[in-house]
Amino acid sequence: MPLGLVPLQAPGIMWYVSTRGMAPRIDFKEALFSGYAPDGGLYMPEELPQLGRETLHEWSTLSYPSLVKELCSLFIGPELIPRDDLNDLIDRAFSRFRHREVVHLSRLRNGLNVLELWHGVTYAFKDLSLCCTAQFLQYFLEKRKRHITVVVGTSGDTGSAAIESVQGAKNVDIIVLLPKGHCTKIQELQMTTVLRENVHVFGVEGNSDELDEPIKTVFADVAFVKKHNLMSLNSINWSRVLVQIAHHFFAYFRCAPSLDMHPLSPVEVVVPTGAAGNLAAGCIAQKMGLPIHLVVAVNSNDIIHRTIQWGDFSLSKAVKPTLASAMDIQVPYNMERIFWLLSGSDSQVIRALMEQFESTKSVSLPKELHSKLSEAVTSQSVSDEAITQTMGRCWQENQYLLCPHSAVAVSCHYQQVDRQQPSPPRCCLAPASAAKFPEAVRAARLTLDTPAEILALEHKEARCTPMRKGDDWTRMLRDTIEDLSQQWQRRFLNLPA
Repeated sequence: MPLGLVPLQAPGIMWYVSTRGMAPRIDFKEALFSGYAPDGGLYMPEELPQLGRETLHEWSTLSYPSLVKELCSLFIGPELIPRDDLNDLIDRAFSRFRHREVVHLSRLRNGLNVLELWHGVTYAFKDLSLCCTAQFLQYFLEKRKRHITVVVGTSGDTGSAAIESVQGAKNVDIIVLLPKGHCTKIQELQMTTVLRENVHVFGVEGNSDELDEPIKTVFADVAFVKKHNLMSLNSINWSRVLVQIAHHFFAYFRCAPSLDMHPLSPVEVVVPTGAAGNLAAGCIAQKMGLPIHLVVAVNSNDIIHRTIQWGDFSLSKAVKPTLASAMDIQVPYNMERIFWLLSGSDSQVIRALMEQFESTKSVSLPKELHSKLSEAVTSQSVSDEAITQTMGRCWQENQYLLCPHSAVAVSCHYQQVDRQQPSPPRCCLAPASAAKFPEAVRAARLTLDTPAEILALEHKEARCTPMRKGDDWTRMLRDTIEDLSQQWQRRFLNLPA
């Protein structure tokens, strides 16, 4: 069934469907508690509200938290979370952020606008969506007196943000698989030093794509998932993508010259990405009527760039380690959402495409889909050398320190500036603070003033269970999940251990 575009009106029930079209439609609560759909697809809203000029005008003066509230109310609906409760949950989610605006725009020289998405506890943008998602989860869990086990694979930032969002929660256990030696020391310590009873961290001898395999295998066993109330907090979870839509609206409203022009003037949003969650959020914002041009910026792991340029959605021989390590990803699973959106929600085409990709690791996009993708998004791939040069230039011109992932986006801005071509206002999304990436700062020959709470990580006790090459990772994961379920049942029924 084609994606519905509906005028903005009083919210009714918002339904969610799988990109592969073989799973029943579900509501927000069920989508929140799901990972992949039973048919292997990802959940997307069946209809997208269309925002007219009047709504955009009203929203243009809102704070970032208020924008999140407006967007969430459209996609959740008051029958699941009444609006007053929703507002409280979102306020609670953002209560630990260091900046009073939660998200802050830095206006720098040469038209450089950097949207700082990293003022949360773990200094990364994932705090924004995960704090909200965790609040939604706990809201429903408390009502249902239920326990869940969250399973997260991380390339660096997702794990620590997910841990922070649920640590200490009585109805939630979290299992995190991190790629040992493939994320920065600080990222690793942010995960391994949280010694709460409900936090279980595994260090995997492999990269982030390899550790996703046992997670996908476990989630493919629908009966096991149901029995143990498993869910994912990776950006396969719709709730994460939903909150990220607000980044694009906030970027537009802060950078658009005026909302009185006919038609509304566009803003270019540069999105550095690995798994394409932020990019999927931008494509949804576009479809809702936000006049943004999207530029996706990747590091040397360039599958998204190749897909946009040539329709070549295929794996390289191996993941290349780069300075922007959180984007060292070969399988950008949210591209499936983007393909579905741009194909007019043709789940038959998407199912065939993704099944072919899963079996052969290589697929050429159908001509029409590729043409729609390259109209919606342009792309660039940025080398480590360009990352360090960009970090150096930004410091020299502005005394402003970029993290390597933000530098991937800003590198695209500098290329445009140096060509001296006229362009609309541009906003670069900054996913993390430079404080998390001292190795990259040193590589750029710059110095870092490290925040005290990050320095303190070095002296904390750490806890991490190894998953070694040759171990059966899927079996280890299943055993851990079964143990946690049994512990919860004993606690809930007050049985002796």
